Amino acid sequence: MTQHVASAVRRTITVAAPQQRAFQVFTAQLGSWWPKEYQIGEAAMADFVLEPTVGGRWYEVGVDGKECQTGWVTAFEPPDRVTLAWHLDATWKYDPDPAHASEVEVRFIAESETHTRVELEHRGFARHGAGADAVYGSVSNPQGWSYCLDLFAKKVAA
Repeated sequence: MTQHVASAVRRTITVAAPQQRAFQVFTAQLGSWWPKEYQIGEAAMADFVLEPTVGGRWYEVGVDGKECQTGWVTAFEPPDRVTLAWHLDATWKYDPDPAHASEVEVRFIAESETHTRVELEHRGFARHGAGADAVYGSVSNPQGWSYCLDLFAKKVAA
């Protein structure tokens, strides 16, 4: 076993927005802040969509109209929490087997009427099997979840 497959990636950021707005921008406007350079499809990314229901998909839409799925919504509790199954393997390809998916939980905690603490935990990397370290490495490095949450914070404060 490697050192990372048992680990979780945890990131916390406080954003200048009320809890409801933070949750709404994170979920309903995912494509407005997610880095376009993180496309998984062949064409450039036009949008990134999170369907607002348990069992909903989260997926990329290319400029060519093709959809590339990232995973499934496993919990949707506005404005407190969303949990997502991450079905991308170490080569950024969709693996439909739920047994191979890690999990991303995002909690939105009101700090005041104008600020929200966002706590993200990406866990269950061992489910990615031989690619666990690569998935962990891609989301734990500075260009992973930290970068994504910084972009989110800028968008939600605008």
